[in-house]
Amino acid sequence: MKKIQILFHDAGGGHRNAAVALQTIISQQNRPWQIELVQFQELTDKLDVLRKLTGIRIQEQYNIILRNGWTIGATHLLRLLQATIRVFHRPMVRLLSDYFRSHPSDLLVSVIPHFNRAIGEAWTAVYPRRPFVTLITDLVDFPPHFWIEAMPEQYVICGTEQAVKQARAMGKESSHVFRTSGMILRPDFYDDAEVDPNGLRRELGLHADLKTGMLLFGGFGSKAMYEIAERLDQAGLPLQLIVICGRNEKLAAQLRARSWKMPVHVVGFTREVHRLMRAADFLIGKPGPGSVAEAMVRRLPVILECNSWTLPQERYNTEWVREQRVGIVLKSFDEIVSGVRELLEPAMLAEFRRNVGALNNRAVFEIPEIFAKLLGEGGESREEETARQGNGQV
Repeated sequence: MKKIQILFHDAGGGHRNAAVALQTIISQQNRPWQIELVQFQELTDKLDVLRKLTGIRIQEQYNIILRNGWTIGATHLLRLLQATIRVFHRPMVRLLSDYFRSHPSDLLVSVIPHFNRAIGEAWTAVYPRRPFVTLITDLVDFPPHFWIEAMPEQYVICGTEQAVKQARAMGKESSHVFRTSGMILRPDFYDDAEVDPNGLRRELGLHADLKTGMLLFGGFGSKAMYEIAERLDQAGLPLQLIVICGRNEKLAAQLRARSWKMPVHVVGFTREVHRLMRAADFLIGKPGPGSVAEAMVRRLPVILECNSWTLPQERYNTEWVREQRVGIVLKSFDEIVSGVRELLEPAMLAEFRRNVGALNNRAVFEIPEIFAKLLGEGGESREEETARQGNGQV
């Protein structure tokens, strides 16, 4: 039985979600592979210079920034992080080489940014003929040294044509670039079990026949969610909200403590986002690639914000939403009331729903076929051909 190692970390929720999605679909497909998920932060803790200085891991510092909305100037912080990583490059390569040597596998997959040069150098030094793959969990790269590295050994899996172009511009050969039909999501987002949206709304204590928005700002929520809900409540729109706060218990408590004029259902951390989306008509959130992709698969138009506070690697996501005409992008959530009014115009909502419905992201089912080819198992299947050629969907 061949073994695949998947490196992930918990800065944000998307990287772990990608790793778990791969593990789940490979198990469901009964592939003859052993899958090992490796938490990269735990593996490299001894080199975490920021933890030594502050007592807080790099990934937790990132999550604190997200929870509090301290994202302005994120590009400068990102480049500072990358400079620190370069200082520790050689010790990182040595540490990783020792780990890979004592934990052999046939294929290495990274679903994390920033560290792919060190990971790739360590892996190829120990196993020069075994493939190393970076699965990009953003719509595009944010060069330099984010996802794609100028090293011939690295294979990359891209969910958009723009990311493919970036890989080729970095000198990647076609054999080392794979195109999927979108971003990887957990298989349960493709659950087609019949769910009555009206019945689900009633189950949540909401009105069956009232337009429903979902507020979702990732696994750690955001204080902006309270302000958005407050503005919509004061506007008196014919609307109700499902607010998913993730692990932000303080935010959930604040929302539950308030007396709302409109119906509001507050959810803490949940693994049922895919089911709750069946009760919604549209999504309001930050332009994270996972949230956008989830909304598209669940047929929800989106309302996003893009400004100087938006994470630099997520700004392209708003361009994609505009190009595909699957939602509205605001300069600030201060404009949320007018944005919701615009989206709920019958003709506008119908157009967005048609465009969303035309997308067909099957990435999670395509990626195991890519792994099979890299492991030398059979020729190119129909699913892999789809993954290679793609059709521009998230």
